[in-house]
Amino acid sequence: MSGTNPWTRSRERMRRFPDLLAQCFTEAAVYGKCVVSTTTGKQELKKDLCVKEFEALKTCFVSAAKRGVK
Repeated sequence: MSGTNPWTRSRERMRRFPDLLAQCFTEAAVYGKCVVSTTTGKQELKKDLCVKEFEALKTCFVSAAKRGVK
């Protein structure tokens, strides 16, 4: 039953994350800039301020994961 353990699956997803992030660096940068621009000074990040950018990043991650990491 190798690979059926939830911890094993979780570790595998975490190992893939840097490669997925590298494939989605443009979307990650846009989302990061949005977060930074909305939290200047002492403002807190509020829900849905960067939802469009987050959804683009999420879509990229899902697409990259489906393609598989080479």
